[in-house]
Amino acid sequence: MSNLIDRTLAALDKRMEKTARRAARLNGRRSFLAKTGGILVGVMAMPLLPFDRGTGLAHAASAGKGVNDPLSCDYWRYCALDGNLCAASGGTQTSCPPGSEASKVTWVGTCHNPNDGKDYLVSYNDCCGKAQVAGSASCLRSEGERPGYRMGLYNDINWCMANDNKGYHCTVALLVGQVDA
Repeated sequence: MSNLIDRTLAALDKRMEKTARRAARLNGRRSFLAKTGGILVGVMAMPLLPFDRGTGLAHAASAGKGVNDPLSCDYWRYCALDGNLCAASGGTQTSCPPGSEASKVTWVGTCHNPNDGKDYLVSYNDCCGKAQVAGSASCLRSEGERPGYRMGLYNDINWCMANDNKGYHCTVALLVGQVDA
């Protein structure tokens, strides 16, 4: 019986040695260091990537409100807005709340005003530097939005990235001008 156990242990020992040598051949120290370095670079690059502020509740806060209410996601100026409304976060539709500052870079959209039937160029500025209010009205409207490679027309980015304080708070909608027909 002892001889059978010795042979089984010897066979198991050979199999383990063969497996370990094969693993060492395929996955050496350099491979481990390369994979670890790649993971570290990826983790460090994460804050540089754009992120989606939308919560999927684009119009939930605006049920029953019209296109003329600046506290509604359906307000005509917000046709390309993605974020929290400054008008509902201590500011107005055109000014950041106290304690925050306008982003240095913006995105634009062309919105139709149903009151006068004209189209307007709207600049969207994120307000940065103040903590985001939990439960604030979040809107996600993407009318006329372009893919991410057209950065000035893309709203799914933290535009506070150019500011010293990169914390996002809310977004304002400034009229830039009327679109000529």
